[in-house]
Amino acid sequence: MTTHKFIAGDVFPAIQLPTLDNNLINLSEPLNGADWKLVVVYRGKHCPLCTRYLNELETLKSRFLELGVDIVAVSGDSEAQLTSHMTQLSVSFPIAYGLTIEQMQMLGLYISEPRSEQETDHIFAEPGLFVINEKGQVQVIDISNGPFVRPDLNVLLSGLEFIRNPENNYPIRGMYN
Repeated sequence: MTTHKFIAGDVFPAIQLPTLDNNLINLSEPLNGADWKLVVVYRGKHCPLCTRYLNELETLKSRFLELGVDIVAVSGDSEAQLTSHMTQLSVSFPIAYGLTIEQMQMLGLYISEPRSEQETDHIFAEPGLFVINEKGQVQVIDISNGPFVRPDLNVLLSGLEFIRNPENNYPIRGMYN
């Protein structure tokens, strides 16, 4: 199997997916007056660590928005799975569903098969996080091959505060291949 390595500084692809309010959302397009976007890819309803992470992200949403960073989460779950998952989530940011295998590969995500039908009924992406700047470029990338490794959201927030401060003139890192 071949994988695509998503490069820091690349333009994030215009991926449009549905949300439960019957809208299509462009994952890379900031809303709510923000000029940057945080895209969180989570494994799906079957993952309790994802549920906890998304609920924790909600507690920091206003601080991200103060920095001009809008939030969206996405998984390969179906509409029915997301609807069911919402009973465990207390979030107000948009969550898109139906991320395809091709889109997962385009983003360079690790992809897994379920261990059993009790886990889930489809192939799913392992966690990924992308911060997209005002030029549409990926400023920060974090991709994991398992549910146990994800960026600490407070550390991420602190880092984005530093990056977004014009006095620091902080470039996109990791662009040398």
